[in-house]
Amino acid sequence: MNELSGSKNLVAITAKTKLSSDFRRKGIIIALLSGLLYGFYTAFMTLGMSKGVWVDWYGANKAGLSAFAITYLLSALGAATNDTVSAAWALGTAGVRGRLGDFFRCLKTKPGLVMVFAALIGGPIASTAYVIGLQKAGSIVVPISALCPAFGAILGRFMFKQKLSTHMMIGIGICFLASFMIASSSLTGDVPEGMGIGIFFGVISAIGWGFEGCVCGYGTSMIDSEIGITIRQVTSGLSNLIILIPIFGMMAGKVDTMGLVSQAFTDSSMIWFVVSGLCAYLSFMFWYKGNSMCGAALGMSCNGTFSFWGPFCCWIVLGLIFGIDGWSIPPIAWVAAIVMVVGIFTIAVNPMDLLRKKEV
Repeated sequence: MNELSGSKNLVAITAKTKLSSDFRRKGIIIALLSGLLYGFYTAFMTLGMSKGVWVDWYGANKAGLSAFAITYLLSALGAATNDTVSAAWALGTAGVRGRLGDFFRCLKTKPGLVMVFAALIGGPIASTAYVIGLQKAGSIVVPISALCPAFGAILGRFMFKQKLSTHMMIGIGICFLASFMIASSSLTGDVPEGMGIGIFFGVISAIGWGFEGCVCGYGTSMIDSEIGITIRQVTSGLSNLIILIPIFGMMAGKVDTMGLVSQAFTDSSMIWFVVSGLCAYLSFMFWYKGNSMCGAALGMSCNGTFSFWGPFCCWIVLGLIFGIDGWSIPPIAWVAAIVMVVGIFTIAVNPMDLLRKKEV
């Protein structure tokens, strides 16, 4: 009888272990998909900003816009267009699933307000800085912005007194080494005008997203990830439209910002923003879902592969498919992107723990 009971327990334990392993493996695949989709979001948003009315704005006559408006106002408009469409995808999905009530209820709670605050940093500031970097320096900015886990770990140490272990500090060092490798590529060959400014804003976006990641860790621990993402995307889209764009419009002088917004949202280029907005929404969705299935540390490292997928997708979509010049990647940048992935993985997971598990 005892032997039979022990046999049943062994079967149950084996089945549970297999189920947990399969669940974790599925989470890793989903988290990796988030990084890939982030690459496509970057590529299609940039494609949208190179079509239709955007050609006139960035063209030879600049549509009468000042250098400030072209650099900052149009970048904010591109980020706002993408994030607003992404918010529409999020709200539409919540509506189909009958969860709009949860969305509005969560907005009134403390964790919901925390998510709104974090989205204000990650949306108007980080997202716009990211777009400015892309417009100025090209896809080389993507691995730079992937420093966000490194900055997140550093900010977490000061904001929440989180411990910085040895492997995390090594990983941060690897990430900054990769960034130096990327920056060094701007010193040789054909350097796009504004490369230095682009890299600078890429760093700003990494700091902003690192801060957002720290704060959102608190919010998503008490809010369903699907609702949390909807709050994030809606806040980001609206704050870009009603706060950042008007501010840049006033700073740029006599600019009809409402006219620019109207033209952007009714232009034929919107088809590409619809695609980029969907990719952005799914990327965030898969990131949070993957984290919940395989753990935040491993999920973060899997999502960080966008440091490779970003330049790769831009090269495929913009360079090869649409034949747009300027999207080829220097060899050192490819190597640096892979080094960045290694650094992010080292921040998230202690390699020695993996070796010990393999030995066991």
